[in-house]
Amino acid sequence: MSASKKILIVLTSATKCGHHDRPTGFYAEEVAEPVAVLTKHGYEVVFASPKGGQAHVDAYSVESTKDNQVVVAFLNNKAVQDKISNTHKVSEFVGRESEFVAVLYPGGHGPMFDLEHDEGALKVTENLYNSGKVVSAVCHGVIALTDVKLPDGTNLIKGKNVTAFSDHEEEAVNMHIYMPKSLELKVKEVGGHFHKADQAWGVKVVTDGRIVTGQNPASAHDFAEAVHAAIVAHKL
Repeated sequence: MSASKKILIVLTSATKCGHHDRPTGFYAEEVAEPVAVLTKHGYEVVFASPKGGQAHVDAYSVESTKDNQVVVAFLNNKAVQDKISNTHKVSEFVGRESEFVAVLYPGGHGPMFDLEHDEGALKVTENLYNSGKVVSAVCHGVIALTDVKLPDGTNLIKGKNVTAFSDHEEEAVNMHIYMPKSLELKVKEVGGHFHKADQAWGVKVVTDGRIVTGQNPASAHDFAEAVHAAIVAHKL
């Protein structure tokens, strides 16, 4: 495939959990794995965020994956880290969606606070999907898809099979107390058919047409491969 094919990775700009002081950001593994997989397949990745500029990694995600060589390589990749230190504002790409074959939203708890209703992210995602491109998200990144609308006003994920970080997993790490809402419940409320792994923290990836979702950090690698597969399947 041509190296000119680009994927827009939209990171959170959030650094804390709303009015709580608990730090947050993007989850290292959920960016590192897609970057590794997609660059291996020849894509160029472009980073954006709601505010632009520095996107912050969740320190816990770095500590918990310190033995993951993909994450270590990602954190030590100066070219990639320079891009993450200077992300584009996602709103810059409204009207420029033809430059990309897909959009990808990683998780970390940050997206729960700034990507659900971000006008730029919503518009870019709507335009990409409505022009036949792939829309994808992993873990809490799925919140960014829950208010996206089709041209007729229908919710993007209504009637679609999707996965995301589950309530059980949220409660297991005691993060539900910091969240503005349940991601699993929001998916169901807008009409999505929610799927999850048989066991908490298990790998789960769901592809429904041009919508690709992954459940959790453990799913990040297979999720990224599924994004590539969807792009190929739809000849983008």
